Amino acid sequence: MSEPTLIYNLFPPLAGTIPHWEEHLDRIAAMGFTWIFLNPIHTPGLSGSLYAVKDYYGLNPLFAPSSGRDPEAALVHFLKEAERRGLKVMLDLVINHTAIDSPLVTQHPDWYAKDENGRIKHPGAIDPADATKVTVWGDLAELSYWPPPDPEGLLHYFDGVVAKYLGLGFLGFRADAAYKIPGDFWARLISEARNLEPGVQFFAETLGCRLEECDQLSNSGFDFLYNSSKWWDFQEDWCLEQYNDFRRIAPSVSFPESHDTERLAAASRGAPEVARQRYLFAAYFSTGVMIPIGYEYGFKKRLNVVKTRPQDWERPAYDLTAFIKGVNRMKKKCPVLLEEGPQMRVNPKEEPVTLLLKSREHRKGRVLAVINTTPDLQEVTIADPAEWLGKSRQAWRDLTPDTVPVKFGSPLEFTLPPARMRLFYNPDAAPLQMKNSEEVA
Repeated sequence: MSEPTLIYNLFPPLAGTIPHWEEHLDRIAAMGFTWIFLNPIHTPGLSGSLYAVKDYYGLNPLFAPSSGRDPEAALVHFLKEAERRGLKVMLDLVINHTAIDSPLVTQHPDWYAKDENGRIKHPGAIDPADATKVTVWGDLAELSYWPPPDPEGLLHYFDGVVAKYLGLGFLGFRADAAYKIPGDFWARLISEARNLEPGVQFFAETLGCRLEECDQLSNSGFDFLYNSSKWWDFQEDWCLEQYNDFRRIAPSVSFPESHDTERLAAASRGAPEVARQRYLFAAYFSTGVMIPIGYEYGFKKRLNVVKTRPQDWERPAYDLTAFIKGVNRMKKKCPVLLEEGPQMRVNPKEEPVTLLLKSREHRKGRVLAVINTTPDLQEVTIADPAEWLGKSRQAWRDLTPDTVPVKFGSPLEFTLPPARMRLFYNPDAAPLQMKNSEEVA
């Protein structure tokens, strides 16, 4: 069975100085997470943004211990304390750009992309809903990769950065905007990292990229991609299409919110049932799952890579720690949920309850997800559950945490409260088969 990839994003500016990060470790471990993800902790440029890295070898003064203790020694202590609790730690690796005031800009100007006037280019993004709206980040300087003018020099530099943090005790890296960098560059960087630490894992942030952009990373050695299921309405085809396309490249990580998105509790007006459903769905949908700090408590303030401070810690609106622990325990025990097997919808679109069926790739096991996509109570009737779960009814299980198990029958009938979902599992059911690029039972 695969090792579970359950990620808790400990957003450093909200947690405070490095010694304060340790105060969260017992809670994170108790919920059953296996990874901690830290956003960039390097010295930032003048803008103060975590993602405007000025010095990859320096640590952000915001996180320095107030006691005056050496920050690097405090970081090593944090990593050891995490390891003692069975938690691995990954670090955000931002190598597609630097801060505009990074010394690298003057030391290696040839490493940077240039605009039509020969000046260093600022990265930007086009609003997918309105192509006339373009955001340009003036505090950033875009590195040139297509192709790199000095591939050996650039690779050697970032090999050194990765080696430093591996040496401190990090065991993973989240590659920010990984698809903006050629796969062969990543392949060499990841290979060098594994020469130093064979167990290191790399997570490619691929949100919003096209299939061809993601596909060029297929031989890079990434262990995981990130998917966009957070934005799915449970109706349109794109999410399942993306899932079944991208799973051929690498397994993925789902999340109900991230440091880049609005807080779910703000969008749902503090509805705990929505937070429960979206975490359970993320845990079901993909091999890996992630939440940012405060999700378990219904925090509503959006995390900000420049402005967030410990004073932004909120009074909990609710407490889902027990529920999240139950979901994580469930996921760890169900092989279907620990791999990126074939998945399909098994009822028509536009119905108030969505039925998704997922199996392992080659071994036995299927899970049927029944999702109430509405704010209203729904009476669910599945005429022939054996069609999806297999005929060995004695092996059927209700996996749903924190609920009274349903009584199985044909038809399968039960009540599904607003914004809730149930998961039914048969470890003995045959895997879904591929036929003409479609899943068939």
